Amino acid sequence: MASKIRATVAQLVWLACALAALVLALGALLIALDANTSNELVALVLNAAAFVDVGVFSRSDGIKEFRGQGAEVKNALLNWGLGAVAWLVLGRVLDRIIRP
Repeated sequence: MASKIRATVAQLVWLACALAALVLALGALLIALDANTSNELVALVLNAAAFVDVGVFSRSDGIKEFRGQGAEVKNALLNWGLGAVAWLVLGRVLDRIIRP
């Protein structure tokens, strides 16, 4: 019984981390495609991505900050891309720890 609960919790943790990575990747794609930020769905995705970047992978003050032409797109692609990879790695590590 306990192993089944641990397996379910591990799946939920992995799903949450994968969802966070998906939100960051989708946010970076929307920035790269210059999506209409006044659209409510686009704004929702960008706000969610800004929330799950935990400040470390922020596109305005993240790991690497580009300047000049195309800086906003480069910052989003690099920082949110790294954030997505970090969420996937964290999810896999936690899955391995929690799963029996």
